[in-house]
Amino acid sequence: MIFRNIQGVSIDPISYTKAIIAKHPYVTIHVGTDSQSIAKRTQYATVIAYRFGNRGVHYIVHKIGFPKIKDLWTRLWKETEMSIDIAEKMKESLNIDIQIDMDYNEDENFKSNRLVNASRGWANSLGYTVNMKPNIQVATRAADHHCK
Repeated sequence: MIFRNIQGVSIDPISYTKAIIAKHPYVTIHVGTDSQSIAKRTQYATVIAYRFGNRGVHYIVHKIGFPKIKDLWTRLWKETEMSIDIAEKMKESLNIDIQIDMDYNEDENFKSNRLVNASRGWANSLGYTVNMKPNIQVATRAADHHCK
């Protein structure tokens, strides 16, 4: 996966994260993916966000488009797969704690609620802390911004 900073410069997420941790050992790392279907395309954005306590967030983003995915479950499940995939690669290479932000709502009135148990269960079984709406969403907020 090719990640970019907000200026559009290509970044290797492993070496970049390693440098951030060396400079800021207290940083928390969040990974999240969001998607948006517009016209004939479904756009995904995966973000690695570096949270510096109460002093701000910096992130890098990977965007990819597919032909429109009409099935909601399929589109949202791919968000989980993409987030866990990059988190696993980072954890394997860097042996760090990563939180996964998922853009699903724990409120049963929302359609995305159908994925909460399966997605959280999978991520928790791999050792990740999972953040879902309405709780803090660091990475998925940035991902949402880049999907539009």
